[in-house]
Amino acid sequence: MTDGGIDVAKDPCVEHFIRYLQSERNASRHTLSGYLLDIGQFVRVIWGPEAKPPFRWNENDRFAARRFLVEFQKHGNAPTTTARKLASLRSFYKFLEREEYAERNPFGGLRAPKKGRKLPNVLSVGEMVRLLDAPMKVWKRAQKPGQPAAEPAQEYAALRDTAILEVLYSSGARVSELAALMVGDVDLLSGVMTVKGKGKKERMCPLGGPACKALREAAKKAGDLWPESQKGRGKPVFLNQHGRILTTRSMERLMKRYLAEAGLNPNFSPHALRHSFATHMLDAGADLRSVQELLGHSSLSTTQIYTHISAERLKKVYEEAHPRA
Repeated sequence: MTDGGIDVAKDPCVEHFIRYLQSERNASRHTLSGYLLDIGQFVRVIWGPEAKPPFRWNENDRFAARRFLVEFQKHGNAPTTTARKLASLRSFYKFLEREEYAERNPFGGLRAPKKGRKLPNVLSVGEMVRLLDAPMKVWKRAQKPGQPAAEPAQEYAALRDTAILEVLYSSGARVSELAALMVGDVDLLSGVMTVKGKGKKERMCPLGGPACKALREAAKKAGDLWPESQKGRGKPVFLNQHGRILTTRSMERLMKRYLAEAGLNPNFSPHALRHSFATHMLDAGADLRSVQELLGHSSLSTTQIYTHISAERLKKVYEEAHPRA
């Protein structure tokens, strides 16, 4: 839907509203254009495409407001778009009320349509294997004859990056939790680590065999390069090329590099490994409560999104494999 060419900016009330947004709200040109578009579309729905300013704003009631929103839903607009239209017209009418151009705000009590919950990005088991193998593939390629000799810190980076990816997938931890991980938080004998999640709540995360092996190898190399880095429980587990703590942002950047190496979508974030951990656990038969505890979710409803992913995957397999799907 467009505004049908109606020049709503010539309406005295709209003109006053735009001046208010510019002077008191310091609104950008993009924001002003959005308001004019939404108000113009409202005018077109209520008074038709041939309507001319000034418009009779005070005539509209809640039925007119609902009619406008329903019109957008009928045209297949996303709930987020309809919600934005509602917010725009509600703000406009709030201004009209304040300036006594209108006696009531017909959009005041209306609720935005429910937004559909977006399913998170998940890698398949095969894709995860390719990603986990990527750091060492990059390292081995750099060791081929004719390539410049690699520095010791580069070997550590390959071992460290393998450990980061293995631990993210093995534990379902957040990347921020991994960046804050200290030597004393990891028990490789028991195969567990303690992380501090949201609200500073601590939880235990399991570490599989490959993750423990990768952590040992990275720690040994770090100890060779920076002997003091592994002495003391308060030392960071993951280090940068200078032997200092590796930041969350650096972890996000290195993941993009390895996604490209593995031929995967480079827009995936480290959080995709947390999503993959939960989905693969449920696919293999883990119960929802256990996955909730492993992820550190305070509400079971947050964890239930992964059951939808598993159902979608089953449907896809069915549609691809069943002759009468």
